[in-house]
Amino acid sequence: MNAGSQPAASAHAAGNFRDFGMDTITLAGPLEARLAAMHAAGFEQVMLSARDLVGHPQGVDAAVQAVRDSGLRVTGFQVLRDFEGLSGHLHAYKVDVAKSMLEMCHAVGAKVLLACSSTSSHASDSVADMARDLRKLAMLAVPMGIRVAFEALSWGRSVNEFTQAWEIVERADAPNLGLGLDAFHLLAMKTPLEALDLVDPDKIFLVQLADFMWQEIRSVEERISTARHFRVFPGEGVHNEALADLVTRLSRMGYRGDYSFEVFNDDYQQMPLPTVAARARRSADWLTEGVLRRSVPLPGSMQLKALR
Repeated sequence: MNAGSQPAASAHAAGNFRDFGMDTITLAGPLEARLAAMHAAGFEQVMLSARDLVGHPQGVDAAVQAVRDSGLRVTGFQVLRDFEGLSGHLHAYKVDVAKSMLEMCHAVGAKVLLACSSTSSHASDSVADMARDLRKLAMLAVPMGIRVAFEALSWGRSVNEFTQAWEIVERADAPNLGLGLDAFHLLAMKTPLEALDLVDPDKIFLVQLADFMWQEIRSVEERISTARHFRVFPGEGVHNEALADLVTRLSRMGYRGDYSFEVFNDDYQQMPLPTVAARARRSADWLTEGVLRRSVPLPGSMQLKALR
């Protein structure tokens, strides 16, 4: 197996509940309580952020131990921002930040570091420059056995669709550099899913899933606000068919990696942990049983279950 292949833990048939995990940003409260809520809901993996570690009252080592004690596998670690396309002292500064992120990623046993496309006005828009920098990041990650997933933010300065991110990943040509796909950004940009046919499924390192409550996003400002404050779980929004199409396409392509629910939602931050984790569980059940195993979307099923 080369460095770009999916790990053995994820090399299983489509439609397995174990493919799905939660992101810590969806839940409020202490890290230990959030991890326990995910585990109690039946999840076996968690997507962590750097803030989970550095914001722990007892420090990074205590946070790392809490993750190890939780029994959850770490899907990945996020997020390195505004890395590619910089020069001079700005580039050197970001390399130092990246090294720190990689060290924490390695400490919690994560095999994937998420890096999102730059929004910096100081960054070059040259594909060659961005590919060079991401290749350098990938090389920094090699000694730790970490893969880098490059994600296109829908408000990225030069890269705002996964097709552009894929062009850079191909140009960089590093075995442990691949794509991170975020369903919110695909939906917000209305990127044609047929473009996935151009992507090597072995170079998709992570897929993050979320929906939202309106059909149209009319401005960049609204896109950012929705992304950061009002995402919902798949099956709870208005893009059921598109999300079902996304996961079935990925499955047919041969993707057998992880899916993480990256759901930034201010309302969920004010709800009991078990309630939010149960909503995530219903979403995972819908995708597993109603979409991947039947290949038929079941619009409204999530809402019906919630009413019961």
